[in-house]
Amino acid sequence: MSDIPQIGQPAPDFSSPDHNGNLVSLNDLNSQWIVIYFYPKDDTPGCTTEATDFTALHQEFSKLGAKVLGVSPDSGKAHCKFIDKHNLSITLLSDPEHQLIEAYGGWRLKKFMGKEYMGVARSTFLISPDHIIAYTWPNVKAKGHAQAVLNKLQELAAN
Repeated sequence: MSDIPQIGQPAPDFSSPDHNGNLVSLNDLNSQWIVIYFYPKDDTPGCTTEATDFTALHQEFSKLGAKVLGVSPDSGKAHCKFIDKHNLSITLLSDPEHQLIEAYGGWRLKKFMGKEYMGVARSTFLISPDHIIAYTWPNVKAKGHAQAVLNKLQELAAN
């Protein structure tokens, strides 16, 4: 388990395959804002809410020059099914070994029905065009979250 990157720190570097198997790296995403959000599993209620909300706001994020990346341990094949089923327009990265998730402090001890286990903590990071952590949401509730991220991006991009 890693520490959660803090505002003002350089964003942890990454290189992970997207749902089509293409490698997406932090260094390839120069001169644009990046929203990277971590979620436990494709096609579960909270994860679907979050993904469809980011998709609904896709044009607004694009107007601000932002790329939205969703990350989970699911395979590219699972991501493709999730994207097709819900007509998602965001990029989903596959991280089955949790390397990217751990780099952003998202692999944490969780509790459910009295049991403890390691899993993905729903969290989001807003990364500035110069690859600095601009804002963090370490413990996300899915409903309304995409709008909160957009609001913060609008505020920061205006400065």
